[in-house]
Amino acid sequence: MDSLIIERSDGVVRVTMNAPEKKNAASGRMFEALRDAFVSVERNDDDRAMILTGAGSDFCTGADLTDPDGENMSLSQPGVVRMRRLNEVALALRAITKPTIARVDGLAVGAGLSLALGCDLIVASERARFSMIFAKRALSPDLGASWLLPRAVGMAKAKELTLLGDIIGAEEALSIGLINRVTTVEGLDAMVDDLASRLATGPTVALSLAKTLLDTAAGSSFTQAVEDEGRAQAVNFETADMREAMTAFFEKRPTSFTGR
Repeated sequence: MDSLIIERSDGVVRVTMNAPEKKNAASGRMFEALRDAFVSVERNDDDRAMILTGAGSDFCTGADLTDPDGENMSLSQPGVVRMRRLNEVALALRAITKPTIARVDGLAVGAGLSLALGCDLIVASERARFSMIFAKRALSPDLGASWLLPRAVGMAKAKELTLLGDIIGAEEALSIGLINRVTTVEGLDAMVDDLASRLATGPTVALSLAKTLLDTAAGSSFTQAVEDEGRAQAVNFETADMREAMTAFFEKRPTSFTGR
């Protein structure tokens, strides 16, 4: 069985982790496939938004600890070398300049939660559950969670979630800012598909630049941030989508963006 299912339609690429019998715990093979998929999405001009999800009733329960070739279990190379290979997955996800959505049903724990946090938006069903479960496995966070989690929920809450490893429900996750939206199980696909469609039909260049500005602002001075904004806006001024937006505004009609 393929470790990933990749589907493309109308500018939206849907990447599905495909190991439902293991609650989508990621094998070494799946991590490699995820890295390659993320690189492909960034390079493919026809992909204007991405959905990351899991097959069955769970998102991802982290690394597959039963996989003898997985980063946690393999003894073929030193641990730091194996983890650097795993780091490529997190870096490839964050390198996607197009909008990304994590569609979370069921469990998103450990590296699974790290993957969700690496996306721009997290939309969850009401039965979704989240945990930085690493401490309960005598591990510390990976796949970028130590950087991503405090920026989502603040340092105090990030330490609580990380050090205790508790599982929290979707409503609590929403209340602390860990995720963006909660809906019913039945309504999850409709909400995610609607958001993905809106993003895929939006002004691709402007959305990409906006995403980059927000991602880099925390490490910039205010002076640098406004300089970066000015440069981004100068790029936007030259796009066909910006001209279309102005024309549609004056003609009082809906916009039709091409991503150029």
